[in-house]
Amino acid sequence: MAEIKRGYRISDIYQGGYSSLAPSQNIYSGYLTAGNFGMTTDPRSANILQEVSTKLSSGVKHIEVEGVSPEIFDSIPTQQLKEVNRLSKLTGVDVSLHGPVMDVSGISQQGFSETDRENAERRVENVLLRSHELNPEGNIPVNFHSAEGIPGSQFLPPSKRKEGEKYRKLIVVNRETGKLAPLEPEVEHYPGMKELEKGGYRTPEKRRENLNETEWNNSISHVIFSKDRVDQILEENRVFIEPLLQDIYAGRIEDINSIKSPTAQQALRRVRLAQDYLDEVYKQVNALFSKAYEFGTEEQKNELKKLSESFKKDLEENKDPIYGQSKAMDNFIHKLKEPVYTPEMYVPIEKFATEKSSETFGNAAWEAYKKYKNKSPILTIENPPAGFALSTGEDVRNIVEESRKQFMEKAVAGGLSEGEARKQAEKLIGATWDVGHINMLRKFGYKEEDIIKETEKIAPLLKHVHLSDNFGFEHTELPMGMGNVPLKEMMKKLGEKGYEARKIIEAASWWQHWKTPPFEETLEAIGSPVYSMEMAPYWSQATGLYQGYFSGFGQMLPQINYETFGAGFSRLPAELGGQVQGAQGSRMSGRPME
Repeated sequence: MAEIKRGYRISDIYQGGYSSLAPSQNIYSGYLTAGNFGMTTDPRSANILQEVSTKLSSGVKHIEVEGVSPEIFDSIPTQQLKEVNRLSKLTGVDVSLHGPVMDVSGISQQGFSETDRENAERRVENVLLRSHELNPEGNIPVNFHSAEGIPGSQFLPPSKRKEGEKYRKLIVVNRETGKLAPLEPEVEHYPGMKELEKGGYRTPEKRRENLNETEWNNSISHVIFSKDRVDQILEENRVFIEPLLQDIYAGRIEDINSIKSPTAQQALRRVRLAQDYLDEVYKQVNALFSKAYEFGTEEQKNELKKLSESFKKDLEENKDPIYGQSKAMDNFIHKLKEPVYTPEMYVPIEKFATEKSSETFGNAAWEAYKKYKNKSPILTIENPPAGFALSTGEDVRNIVEESRKQFMEKAVAGGLSEGEARKQAEKLIGATWDVGHINMLRKFGYKEEDIIKETEKIAPLLKHVHLSDNFGFEHTELPMGMGNVPLKEMMKKLGEKGYEARKIIEAASWWQHWKTPPFEETLEAIGSPVYSMEMAPYWSQATGLYQGYFSGFGQMLPQINYETFGAGFSRLPAELGGQVQGAQGSRMSGRPME
């Protein structure tokens, strides 16, 4: 507006209305209508019937019952689950369930426990079975975190990785003992180095490789040392018992004292003692072979089978019960020390946790299917806040795929065809993508494009979406558009599955501090259409649709002001400069002079 004399501006008094042509927020505008979104109940309350009734007043079409606390979830009566089901039928609202946030892998700070994993499996199964009360006629989505509280490895941002490097800190698990160990990069100095002051650099990956090799070599070396001592005793005394070997093997010499030569007697006692040592060595070798086979890859198992056959052939060719057996054992032990047989005893915690968690999820989903068949709940696996184990897109993809395999194994063994087992596995096990959780990779140096790539990895397995915003550092849960989560680009990567999936607004921080529903803020930020026809106007333009000039404050300026300073067009409304007919009194206030 042009400036009037003496610095007077209309903008000093009125800043102008909201322009619907230039909405302030619009992070998506992907024709996601209000019916695409849902809200959660208060995770602190077991009174879910009251919670669902309250949330329905916001107009949402989906409600997610928050059972994130195991204690709170177990406090929800079965009667309330059934009442919520009746209420959902009356209102046409879909219901899903967020299961208890807990570790399902059996891993704790102290290490792995199979007993703890089995306990977790029973709880997951119980949650799936109870959730059926919320929707007995359909497949209710039931969400679980892939892991909880497990220390995760710290990955280097893709832009900072060199060839062969992936980790800033690698957490490994000993598959035999279940113990955890952190491995960080280290600088080492050793004799003969070119630049001794600078030292050499070992990545966490290289340290894990060395750890596996060292432990295996140490185990084999211990057995070799014992075996060498046996060989020494046998060879030292062989010359003295050589003439007696045939009688010994034929069983004609049972009592050592029957041997006339004291030297031969002593030699035979030592040989029999060496045989006892050899039996112990044989037990140790069996244990090592068993470990190598149990923890080896499929390729290593095939090689171990060949080695076993070779050992059997050696025993058949060396028929001497004492010296022939010792020779065959010696060949076998030295072969077992070769790198090709070294088992992977220390594995990244992500690999170990995936193996154990998928067993839990796959087994629990199968038990629910056995009871409810085609009406069984859908188990969805969610990425936890970045920094914990199994929190990346790749991690969740792996655990979903492995859980499906576990389900299929159980299903085929239970009588389903392989095709039907695969169909049910893909239907009943999928992924939940929490856009706020993955955004927390920013605190580890990840860029926005890196976070978007993580979303792409999970897209084919998607069944459910959790919407929350943050700034990449703390696990805050704000409505979308209030942080820096790149939702628009994420939704593009999720594609059609992302459009069709339930999108649950998780905004605990908003409820906590502002105590109002985050529904309108989410619709505005995402640019959802106001009407169901999926066309303009959008919620991001809503302010411009209902904002009047007076903005709820009444007449901010007296009408006579416009008669004085306006254009003088009598046919215009007074608020746009039209003249006020018949105005009397003061030129500024319009009040009569006294």
